[in-house]
Amino acid sequence: MASYKGAYSNEQSLNFVIPIMVILFLGIIYIMTQRSGSGFVSFILIGAAAVTMFYWVRVLKKMTKDQKPTYTPRGEQETKNWVYDLIKGEGEFVFVAEVPGPEDKIAVRLIDGILYIRGSGGFSKEVPIEGSSSMQIFDFKYRNGVLTLRIK
Repeated sequence: MASYKGAYSNEQSLNFVIPIMVILFLGIIYIMTQRSGSGFVSFILIGAAAVTMFYWVRVLKKMTKDQKPTYTPRGEQETKNWVYDLIKGEGEFVFVAEVPGPEDKIAVRLIDGILYIRGSGGFSKEVPIEGSSSMQIFDFKYRNGVLTLRIK
């Protein structure tokens, strides 16, 4: 037996609710016109019901538009918020950055002048370091979420 795991959005739900509201309002209008003996009174009741129906349809549509979440791709958000320092010295570089995860989940490699960093939770970054193609990682320190590398 196959299971269906589809998710309904607010807009799809609204496409179901609005026709039901319209049918209910039309029923109310019909009942009001049958009960009132005067044509003038039924005209006023029909107008009031129609205005109310249009108002609530507009309010419901506005509510679903306001509730749509703003989506930022995960990789793009991390790239914008991730900051590192690269300090150039005589014959060496010092690299400092915040990397998520415990120390045993941190992986660092320097290959052809590009520093590859991996942490937990799918964190992965590549940092080009000019002039380090013949250098190696000399010292690795990771304390309280801060990675410090000495490249010579």
